[in-house]
Amino acid sequence: MNGAAGDRLVEGFLNHLANERRLSPRTLDAYRRDLADFSRWNEEHGEIPWPRLRQVEIRNYAATRHRQGLSGRSLQRRLSALRSFFRYLVREGHMRQDPAQGVRAPKSTRKLPATLEVDQIDALLTPVDDDPLSLRDSAMLELLYSSGLRLAELVSLDLGDLDLREAMVEVTGKGAKTRRLPVGRMARAALEKWLKVRGTLARTDEPALFVSQRGNRISPRSVQARIDLQARRQGAPRHVHPHLMRHSFASHLLESSGNLRAVQELLGHADIGTTQIYTHLDFQHLAQVYDRAHPRARRKKKGENG
Repeated sequence: MNGAAGDRLVEGFLNHLANERRLSPRTLDAYRRDLADFSRWNEEHGEIPWPRLRQVEIRNYAATRHRQGLSGRSLQRRLSALRSFFRYLVREGHMRQDPAQGVRAPKSTRKLPATLEVDQIDALLTPVDDDPLSLRDSAMLELLYSSGLRLAELVSLDLGDLDLREAMVEVTGKGAKTRRLPVGRMARAALEKWLKVRGTLARTDEPALFVSQRGNRISPRSVQARIDLQARRQGAPRHVHPHLMRHSFASHLLESSGNLRAVQELLGHADIGTTQIYTHLDFQHLAQVYDRAHPRARRKKKGENG
């Protein structure tokens, strides 16, 4: 990597990360890979020594990798590794300035979350049986869709967090922040049925709202497996997971209300920018309706006159 001298600089940097910044071996390996990728590109383009690199070389590297299909997010990570390395070289007196400063990766197109249609949700939430496990699964699914919970929030619920009289549930989300959420009519009914039989599974001292067959708090993996099983029983057209229920909740609520700020509060998003992706989903849906329905947007069928 720029010869033996370049190798020593990189190893010195990695030792600095390990000993002074106490980074994990996994993170160190990521830095090593990212610097090695730039080194390979550099070897193919004249092998300029690290201290003599300029911003133009960093920009050319970023452009090359982007053309080769590297995502904006991955490219930003590699540029971040280079900036950290160059700052180290400046600090150690090997460079005058960081040539990666100001070089930014192109923004990645944000992938829209998948959702289920309302009729698909209705089919999925139709109870399969009335045994305790099926009633528990039905209550979990209804609550996920009714209140837009994250999987971790669902499994961490205790009996005391649920107030069926007020139709509210108190959830502890990211950053240990709590929020009170409404519980819909169907979810409330499903929870009432589950609570009547919960005692047949739960240990007497178990506070968890949802428990496993062994009587203790249900695990996230078990919730995922049971939801997938329910979806396959109901002939769902795609793999169903807990976060898909949250996405569907947000999309359907925004489509009906148009109130982005309220959806942000219900989801527990600190930044409304995170919630705004659902506006793109809603617009996508409206665009599809427009394309199918508007007389000036419909594609002509074969045989139609111009």
